[in-house]
Amino acid sequence: MTTEVRDLTVSGIKVEVVRKDIKNLHLGVYPPHGRVRVAAPLVISDDAVRLAVIDKLGWIRRQKASFAAQPRQSQREMVNGESHYFLGQRYRLRVHERDAPARVAVRGIASLDLFVRSGTTADQREAVLLRWHREQLRALIPPLLEKWQPMLGVQVADWGIRKMKTKWGSCNPASRRVWFNLELAKKPVQCLEYIVVHELVHLLERHHNDRFAGLIEAHLPQWRQYREMLKKAPLGHEEWQY
Repeated sequence: MTTEVRDLTVSGIKVEVVRKDIKNLHLGVYPPHGRVRVAAPLVISDDAVRLAVIDKLGWIRRQKASFAAQPRQSQREMVNGESHYFLGQRYRLRVHERDAPARVAVRGIASLDLFVRSGTTADQREAVLLRWHREQLRALIPPLLEKWQPMLGVQVADWGIRKMKTKWGSCNPASRRVWFNLELAKKPVQCLEYIVVHELVHLLERHHNDRFAGLIEAHLPQWRQYREMLKKAPLGHEEWQY
């Protein structure tokens, strides 16, 4: 597929324009700093892109302000007392050094126990926690797929979990493969369900158009509430790039 990438500045806002073999123009604002990206058909001129951006300036500025106001965690040091999130709940990390296999356990409603061998680095400790996050998502996602696939009349061929820079999920309708962002383990479970539905609906409608919004609205009327929960939940420390 032919793809052309260039930057434009519209009313003081830097816009990345990606031209490719598509039929419609799509505009998005992405975390963590509100990067603006336009995916446009190859035949659309710069002036047409500028007009499309100007038409959405109010919405773009609101999105950028929302990202700027969103709480953000600092780089995690993986030490006692540090705050970590799991399914929307904040926990205090308790590190235990023991000569045993590494593991993670939730203690009560406020503590997250991390068991590691003596001398492990912060990166190694974080890797243990991320592996645990992945295991939790692997247990949480199948029941949601089993619930929503028959309701929507779709079936994924495969799904997976990975760290993603700008999206909470992605879907390839052609291969019917769905990916979920590992960061979803930190968010409320309702947010995970919203992303599951969102990606499954892409098997019915590839684009974020009126039909797509109508399908989500019909099956998950609370989706806007869940999306706002996702926006308000603290972002990780990563410097995400599109």
